This record gives sequence, structure tokens and C-alpha cells, in this order.
Amino acid sequence: MRAGAAPAGFLKRYPPGRADQRDAEIEGLEALAATGTVAVPAILEVGEQDGTPVLLLERLEGADAATQAAGEAGLGAALARLHACHGPAFGWDHDNFIGAGVQRNGRDDDWARFFRERRLRPQLEWLAWGTGATRDGATRRALLERGARLLGQVATLLAGHRPAPALLHGDLWCGNWLVNRRDGRPYVFDPAVYHGDPDADLAMTELFGGFGPRFRAAYHRIAPQRPGYPARRELYNLYHLLNHANLFGEGYARQALAAVDRLLASALTVEVATPGGRAADAPSPSSRSRGGKDA
Repeated sequence: MRAGAAPAGFLKRYPPGRADQRDAEIEGLEALAATGTVAVPAILEVGEQDGTPVLLLERLEGADAATQAAGEAGLGAALARLHACHGPAFGWDHDNFIGAGVQRNGRDDDWARFFRERRLRPQLEWLAWGTGATRDGATRRALLERGARLLGQVATLLAGHRPAPALLHGDLWCGNWLVNRRDGRPYVFDPAVYHGDPDADLAMTELFGGFGPRFRAAYHRIAPQRPGYPARRELYNLYHLLNHANLFGEGYARQALAAVDRLLASALTVEVATPGGRAADAPSPSSRSRGGKDA
């Protein structure tokens, strides 16, 4: 890409030397586009500018608030259709990114094990190494101790839940979609794709708000809500809270700790209701090799 060019699209810049982040975003956009379900911005050009990796995307123009709200139904229906696209197993063929952090993948046919080993454990390991934004203090120590206990309860919390490995956006908060004023369609962007439980995408739409009842009603007209969703929502959003704690600091760490405490209480309730059904404790984060997450 020519230095000094004034592109008509939206130019994204990545940290120097991190073409892998750009390439992962391209792969995610292409994977979503290939399903023909959700709209994504077109990729116009890929290259470097002044030694920095860049990606030129189709420019989307946000609509007014009323049009954006009305577009929620279209987004909900499109997401339900996306979630009907299944992969060979949970995960992705290689690691990618969740925001600025590495998202660990690989493939696994056991969803509870995948979520424990490839979502929660890497975030707790990053927290333990002290290289993220939450480095010191009682909150960090408590989160590590109770988080290690929670790893041993993931199978209990997901007992009997057998989702198909659906293609997920992976980072679907309200800042990663909009209705394009030019064509009136809802678009998604900034994906962190993998194959997982559709409820993981739905859970994140509730973490920071911004998705109204029309979105959920349209989604569930195509894909009815399955029993046990509220408990799964708490577990799945813990991944994002831990990631934010590692990226942005103590405020998110406190939210993550509160979520861990609620999940441990829920797991105890499940164990009391089903005597003898307790999952064996998983190894603590520090007992695994440090194949860990970038800061």
C-alpha cells in the first residue's frame, strides 16, 4: 500500500511486526463471509504502510439510533443462521486473537474440556505470570486461587450440555456491529472466530449491553433457547472478563472474581443435587507448561 495514500475505505493499523493480528482478522472475516449468513465489510487491500501492517476495509457508515435498533432483528436472525454452520470439532486449526490478546485454539471434541483448557486456563496462566494489566494485590491472588478451583468444576457446570461446534463470531459486543446507513443491513466485524457453543456468542451480547429484545426474539425464532442458558452465560462471559482483566486491569479483575464466586456456588448446588456427580479436580494453572498468552 502506498505511503501517504488517502483510501476511500476504512484503514486499520496494527502494531509493528504484528502482521499475524491482521492476518487473523482477515481469516475471520473470510470465514464469516463464506457462510452467506452475516454481512461483513469487504476486504479492499492488504499491505504495509511506513513499516506498519495495515488492512483496508469497506467503509461502513453508521445509521441513526432508530435504524440501528430496528436492525437488531436482522442481526439476530443472521446470527442464528451463522450458528447453524458447524465445524469438525470445537476450536480452530490454530491460535488467533481476542482483542489484543492471543486466543488459544486447537481442536477438541469435548466442549467442557475445550472451554476449560483453551479459554479459562490460558487467561488464568497469563494472570499468574504477572505480565498483564492486573499484576498485584489481593484481588489477583484471590482470583488465581478461586479460579484454579473453578477449573475443576467446569465439567460439573456443563454436565449434560452437548452443543454442536457452531461457527462463532467470538467477540460479539455492541461495538463490533452496526447497521450500514447505505444499504440498511447489519454488519459484524473484528471477529475472533472459532467453533463453539452458540450460547457463548449470545452470552457476550449481554455482557456490556447494547442488544435489545428484538435481537433475542429474532434469534430464538430460528434457534430456540436451550435450558440452563443463564448459568452458561455466567461461565462463558468469565472468559471475556478475565481477558479484560489481563488487558485493562483491576476493575475487570474484581468483576471476574465475583463471577468466579457465583460459579463456585452454582457448582456446589449442582453437586448437592446430584450426589456423586462431582468432576475430578483439574490441574491448577501453574501446573501446566507455560505455552501461554502474549501480553
